[in-house]
Amino acid sequence: MFFWYKFLSYLFYPASYFFLFLRKLKKKEHKNRYSEKIAKIKIKRENGFLIWIHVASVGEAMSILPLVERLESDKKVNTILITSITLSSGQILEKKYTDSKKIIHQFLPLDIPFFVNKFLNHWSPNLSIFIDSEIWPNLIYGIKKRNIPLLLINGRISKKTFRKWSFFKSFAQEIFGKFDLCIASNKESENYLKSLGVNNIKNFGNLKFTKSEFNFENNLDKNLSENLKNRKVWCAASTHPSEELFCAKTHLKLKKSYKNILTILIPRHINRIKKIIDELSFLNLKISLYSDIKNLDNDVDIILVNSYGEALKFYKISNYVFLGKSTIKSLVNDSGQNPLEPSMAGCKIFHGPYVSNFNDEYKYLNSLGVTKKVYNSDELEKSLIQEFEMNNNKDIHVVEKIKKYGETILNNVIEEIKIYTKN
Repeated sequence: MFFWYKFLSYLFYPASYFFLFLRKLKKKEHKNRYSEKIAKIKIKRENGFLIWIHVASVGEAMSILPLVERLESDKKVNTILITSITLSSGQILEKKYTDSKKIIHQFLPLDIPFFVNKFLNHWSPNLSIFIDSEIWPNLIYGIKKRNIPLLLINGRISKKTFRKWSFFKSFAQEIFGKFDLCIASNKESENYLKSLGVNNIKNFGNLKFTKSEFNFENNLDKNLSENLKNRKVWCAASTHPSEELFCAKTHLKLKKSYKNILTILIPRHINRIKKIIDELSFLNLKISLYSDIKNLDNDVDIILVNSYGEALKFYKISNYVFLGKSTIKSLVNDSGQNPLEPSMAGCKIFHGPYVSNFNDEYKYLNSLGVTKKVYNSDELEKSLIQEFEMNNNKDIHVVEKIKKYGETILNNVIEEIKIYTKN
């Protein structure tokens, strides 16, 4: 099977340049750095021990920040190379580590042998770490060919993903068997990884329970913060198609009880902004784009967030968050968004019935009383009214419990990594 994968990747090689160029024109790639995906590397590889960590997108990028902080303080580690795929993750990591002397961000090259070899030959990592569910066969083969230790950390395999790999079980066992260690994020993933041929598996819990001490640009503008003090505020984050309408209808119902209600809409994909505005136009709500706000008008109903990495700013000033990708039945096998960031900000979390991707996380948070399932906009409205009437503040004790739980997970992961940095 790997032979055919490799063969097809060779066939794609001539078209890859045009493919990336088109994505650049569509503003889906970094205008100045997209060539990194064809392994054009301008940064010198310094001497010493280099740990390479790969993440896919924003969520994974944010989850590794505490891990990177701990590794950065390790004197045995000279360089930490972080690679990612998506434009948004690249922007966040680039901004975060601009002034770091030890940490470098690069975009991962396409999984084509020529680019893979060029990338690995240049960086020659001493340890490679993949986060979450990133599997690139050519890259994995290239790593093991060079006898570089390969770890999968916070490994997450959904039911949907497992079904796909099951169609190519021998290939899956060949690929996953090349990992020296897999640290699963939950029990379900642990079981799936065993079925896929991983030999060395550990499960400490989801690394996303850990919280970074870095607090970069996660505060709202002072004028906006002051404006919001006089409003009843709630957030709807990581929303998917149909869920913005779900939340807007909830807003209309809440408005009957609270004339000063304000809804913060944070869609999962900001390229849908225009579609969202069009979809909500018939409701006669005043919608303001977050990027356009200087002073918030009192009659604004919804702030529509149109840039990435802003959610935490609003979690800080709101006690209540609805998390999306949880009301859409068609996504039942791949549903839910990570509830850990708003929970660590002390927010009460509301969600729909479909959260299969994060069952363990929701189970733990539910035991702390910080999550509630709602089936429709009526239930969400009633739940929010109940919370508004109780006028509860953020529960600091719950936040501390989550933080301690996360620290235990992080310590266990670090101890496993140290085994490979000692060699």
